[in-house]
Amino acid sequence: MKLFAILTAFVSLCILPFPGRAADLIPQDVLADMKAADVVILGETHDNPQHHLVQAEAVEAIAPSAVVWEMVTEEGAQRLTQKAIANPEELARILRWAESGWPPLSMYYPVFQAANVPIYGAMVPRVAARAAMERGAATALGADAARYGLTVPLSDEDQAAREADQLAAHCNALPAEALPQMVAIQRLRDAVLTRAILRATDETGGPVAVITGNGHARKDRGIPTFLSRLQPGLKVFVMGQSEDGVVDGEFDAVIDSPAAEREDPCRAFEVQN
Repeated sequence: MKLFAILTAFVSLCILPFPGRAADLIPQDVLADMKAADVVILGETHDNPQHHLVQAEAVEAIAPSAVVWEMVTEEGAQRLTQKAIANPEELARILRWAESGWPPLSMYYPVFQAANVPIYGAMVPRVAARAAMERGAATALGADAARYGLTVPLSDEDQAAREADQLAAHCNALPAEALPQMVAIQRLRDAVLTRAILRATDETGGPVAVITGNGHARKDRGIPTFLSRLQPGLKVFVMGQSEDGVVDGEFDAVIDSPAAEREDPCRAFEVQN
């Protein structure tokens, strides 16, 4: 695990239905680097509320022309209006958040509030994810597959490393034959996020902020590798977010927060067995 910077940001969180944004969670030098970038990728651990407060502070400081969301489908983004974003209940209804499988909207709502700009959806629909599992990421992406490199297999070393990560992320409970499928879905999601970023940049002129998980944000494997190949002139800044100093991957900066309280995710696999 290689980290370019580990920066601590510990604050107490107020328990509110829709928590307000905190301030000064990100050092000024990191904010300055973000403001100088064309694309700012803001990683997260999905169920850590403080990570979303950090993202909200970053988005507010960057003042992007658009925000790309891993958690929003393209269709959902097209239905949104700024009026809807101002109403959390309406926002949840339009995005069908309760059906999406993401953590509560209350965690993400400060990020939605942080910038009054167009939203671009990059969530892979279940049908496409299933297609990636059954027939590969290239088939699921369609005509753009070659452009995004999905028709080229990963090296044996890279494939093995990614499968090992998927196995660990799923509590060492996945059968070996499922691991290539999980890697294919991850690559598909990286490509869909990248496609949305490039479209947002072309249509709005940038800068563009990206809300996504650390796994998609990481410079050694995720979205930045796609962007550097497809549009090398873009200046990309990547922020990861760790919990108690732990995060996998390479980033330009890492903001550290306490680990969120959560049940042991491996219990679900133990029950299944």
